[in-house]
Amino acid sequence: METHTAPEDRESAADPDEGRPADPRSSAVSGVPFARLLRAALRRLRPGRPGRGGLLRDVLLLGGVCALVLSLVAGFVARPYGIPSGSMEGTLQIGDRVVVNLLAYRFGGTPQRGDVIVFDGRGSFVDDGAAKPVDASVDDFVKRVIGVAGDTVTCCDSGGRISVDGVPVDESGYLYPGDVPSAVPFSIKVPSGRLFVLGDHRSDSLDSRAHLGDPGGGYVPVDKVTGRVEWVVFPVGHWRSVDRPAAFAVLAAELAAKGGGGHGHQG
Repeated sequence: METHTAPEDRESAADPDEGRPADPRSSAVSGVPFARLLRAALRRLRPGRPGRGGLLRDVLLLGGVCALVLSLVAGFVARPYGIPSGSMEGTLQIGDRVVVNLLAYRFGGTPQRGDVIVFDGRGSFVDDGAAKPVDASVDDFVKRVIGVAGDTVTCCDSGGRISVDGVPVDESGYLYPGDVPSAVPFSIKVPSGRLFVLGDHRSDSLDSRAHLGDPGGGYVPVDKVTGRVEWVVFPVGHWRSVDRPAAFAVLAAELAAKGGGGHGHQG
């Protein structure tokens, strides 16, 4: 069922760090490689001076330890990502660098309504059978979870709001100024093991609404979620934590009061 005619996607605006069109997704940060920094440091050392050999060994040892620690952290604990598009404005800005908690859902936890997540979009937002670009990170997306398994998500009610199981969601705390919750009406029920996700900048986001007619239905498999966005760490003026909005705790309480709180416990 096609419920959304995708607008011209401004998410393809140029990435200022790369000098090329950015993909409408959250892509891995491409900073200066550690090895390049190490080589630059080594070039400053002038062989032949007393004590330089020991210093060189110390630098190499320190560099090896740092590289090992960073690779372990990036592989198992936290990972930096860059935001190349405006689909999550004003929560996340183009050019922001965020830290994603890779352990958020590893030990029995599951994504909750209101979480901002990074996920692998293959099979849901990207045709899994299509040819893939060389850069594997182009399959990563960042969106906000609105519905979890069993939720009926509808837009819009008489007040123009999105509702979950008949309870309206107050999105004023994160919805992009001037945007409406959705320009196109929809009503879906989230399947087991899936998530319904939207961008905060609704008029500039190709999210679950744009893929409802696709084979994957626009729903994100829980096992394709990489982790939860925890912090904005760059630029310095944007430093802050990315917390779950209080509106979703209110939603969970109202659902529990009406007997519908069994879906997606808000911990």
